[in-house]
Amino acid sequence: MALIRLYCSEDRFQIWQVKELLESRGIPCFVKNEFAIGAMGDLAPFDCAPEVWLTDDEWQPRAKRLLDDWLSEQRQCTQEWRCAHCQEDNGGGFEICWQCGEERPAETE
Repeated sequence: MALIRLYCSEDRFQIWQVKELLESRGIPCFVKNEFAIGAMGDLAPFDCAPEVWLTDDEWQPRAKRLLDDWLSEQRQCTQEWRCAHCQEDNGGGFEICWQCGEERPAETE
């Protein structure tokens, strides 16, 4: 049994989203460096970023799959898309074209 660093981000909100995702699936984990940002200057910036760690390396394959799926979903939510019906550009958060009401296609490039 070994500790494994799974995810690192300067965005504390994302860190807690990942932690909640893992815990909701029964995967034991914890946040490291949550408050280390205050020590930046005394510590290197890369030593201050919050991290999500697994308490047991046996969970790594399942946790990695969950994290990859979550990251893919996050990218899709922020990726702009063009409506095939009216050619209007829409923000990633829109599921329906704001111009014509056409639904967002399942796969956008």
